[in-house]
Amino acid sequence: MDIAIRAKNVELNESLRASVEEKLARVTRHLDGMERAEVHFFEEKNPRIAEREVCEVTLHGHGHIVRAKASAPDAFAAVERVVEKLEHRMAKLKGRMVNRSHSRRNGSVHSATDRISDDDDTETDEDQSKIVKTKQFAIKPMTPEEAALQMDLLGHDFFFFTNAETSRAAVVYRRNDGHVGLIDADAG
Repeated sequence: MDIAIRAKNVELNESLRASVEEKLARVTRHLDGMERAEVHFFEEKNPRIAEREVCEVTLHGHGHIVRAKASAPDAFAAVERVVEKLEHRMAKLKGRMVNRSHSRRNGSVHSATDRISDDDDTETDEDQSKIVKTKQFAIKPMTPEEAALQMDLLGHDFFFFTNAETSRAAVVYRRNDGHVGLIDADAG
């Protein structure tokens, strides 16, 4: 596996680098085929935060992206915490990939007919709102169940994708009740 380690305002010594490589090898034993890992260390600027050292790891492979982020008082402890999160997410991915080869089971997102009827009445003040970050990424067609899995693996509250069932843009999102919702674009 190709491992790229970056650090901003954190001293990246050989023992920390060796620790990261050893622990990522342990994480990837759960699921072979992870091709690339990006590790980013940085320090929170707020002096009131006790756990200032942050480690973020993004793994790429099997057409999936698995990301975890953790903070601790020192960089080594942050690596330990992020590895725990990654192991949990990798085990979940492996279970889903094994289940995919078996007969279909009911997923957390049932079908595109379960539409969302919540109206968002929030108003935004254009003078106060501004876009501070922009991301671009390739969108591959996938089922809502696969998108929900990808959302969980990234640790996000939503995931934008092309619905393979409708060939339209769609979003899965984490609801307040813990379930997953689906927003599917209308053809009209």
